[in-house]
Amino acid sequence: MTARVDTIALTGIRAVPVEVQVAISAGLPAFAVVGLGDKAVTEARERVRAALGRLGLTLPAKRILVNLAPAGLAKEGSHYDLPIALALMLGIGALPSGVLDGHLALGELALDGTLAAVAGVLPAAVLAAETGRRIICPAASADEAAWAGDRHAVIAAPDLLGLLGHLTGRSTLPTTPEPRLDGEPPLPDMADIRGQPVARRALEIAAAGRHNLLMIGPPGAGKSMLARRLPGLLPPLAPAESLDLCLIESVAGRGQVRPRINRPFRDPHHSASAAALVGGGNRARPGEISLAHGGVLFLDELPEFARPTLEALRQPVESGEAVVSRAAMHVSYPARVQLLAAMNPCRCGHVADPMLACNRAPRCAADYQNRLSGPLLDRFDMTIELAPTPPAAILAHGPGEASAPIRARVLAARARADARNRGFAGLDEAPAHLRRPMTNAELEGTALDRAAALDGPARELMLRASERLRLSARGVTRVLRVALTIADLAGRERIGRAQLSEALAYRRPPGPAAGLRAAGPPHDRGGPHARPSHPPQ
Repeated sequence: MTARVDTIALTGIRAVPVEVQVAISAGLPAFAVVGLGDKAVTEARERVRAALGRLGLTLPAKRILVNLAPAGLAKEGSHYDLPIALALMLGIGALPSGVLDGHLALGELALDGTLAAVAGVLPAAVLAAETGRRIICPAASADEAAWAGDRHAVIAAPDLLGLLGHLTGRSTLPTTPEPRLDGEPPLPDMADIRGQPVARRALEIAAAGRHNLLMIGPPGAGKSMLARRLPGLLPPLAPAESLDLCLIESVAGRGQVRPRINRPFRDPHHSASAAALVGGGNRARPGEISLAHGGVLFLDELPEFARPTLEALRQPVESGEAVVSRAAMHVSYPARVQLLAAMNPCRCGHVADPMLACNRAPRCAADYQNRLSGPLLDRFDMTIELAPTPPAAILAHGPGEASAPIRARVLAARARADARNRGFAGLDEAPAHLRRPMTNAELEGTALDRAAALDGPARELMLRASERLRLSARGVTRVLRVALTIADLAGRERIGRAQLSEALAYRRPPGPAAGLRAAGPPHDRGGPHARPSHPPQ
């Protein structure tokens, strides 16, 4: 006798159909699971045997073969427990034939027959909705499954006994309730920042154009405080972005997955491995850069990260996609993030203060900053240096400008950029709920040339600055993108000399210790549009 039940395998954030086939035949008693499954899959037979025993169902003393088709696709995870158990119940006649047609099942079985939540329920529910099938899942994953579409197409069971009664008509499981969108906690406000006009201005520009930003300053300058306020300046997630993020969190097994409005903010510890940041491991899972998709990845104490770990970020930051390659698999996860980083200028952090600096200054600054490679630093569109705000200035200053008006300017600049950039890039217009806005950080090639056209004086300044700062081709591109964002914030149609000059001021000069200008007076002079340095004139 042969029985079949549909389930899924995960490839990146997509669910791929898998058929669980069970054959019960004469022969020596055996229970084998084939189909390129991992350890969790092969151990499913013991969990299934124990769970069926709790229902009073005994497997026949025959040869039982479970095949997960297609056999060449790697299968990972414990969500195959439930479809294997259901297929066996069909095979021994505990369930009527055809009752599971048009259904897709996944879930982990405990030894007492209860169903535990598993990763990947949302991608499975999306696949079920696309193919016109109902989904059977653990009750703990009911909300996640309901986000994919019709909640009436979700059969959420707390245990195998309740599911058996529902499928045979002896009892009825409750209908999955409407998924609720819990209120998100309020985001930190920029009003808490006292002083630091250059940093505030740089953060606004970075938010408007989705530019990568590096902050260099001594301990207590407010780098982490500023970083945590960036999400409050960003526009809400578009529906397509929210769905992608939910799929990533579901595949990663992040517990209850719900669509969100605020953009994610991830700040991994500097001891994180390359697999933790980019993704991978024995069972390939999304890393921090993918969990921050659509939002901010903040790397505090940047030089303290292992160098190979930071180098592994270069490609995902540039392409917006994290690719995990293994001998048996090749998966990719979305990783479109805004990279934000902070670091001290040296190991002790006080190279600019002769009273606090260590006895190796300024050599310690060069050694410390040499931990970061040039190609990695080239990925940052903007670099600023912060000096601590003096206590007297903190007491003299009232609350800074709140996040709300800054966010309004950012939204206006992004709307202007999106309308222009999509036209220059020649992208087809799609419904608003199916596309995400195109930011200046994504412009390249001909589209950037057309959007960031320079007049004569600005072009001359760009040529002189590129020679003096020894800018790479990537560096020139990023300067033009930042200048375009500054023009958008100012409501200008074209980049002027002033906008280009400010963009160049945020470009980190070359050299191993090119972040030591903080030795001079604090930058908190000159108002909200003060520049962090003087570009070539």
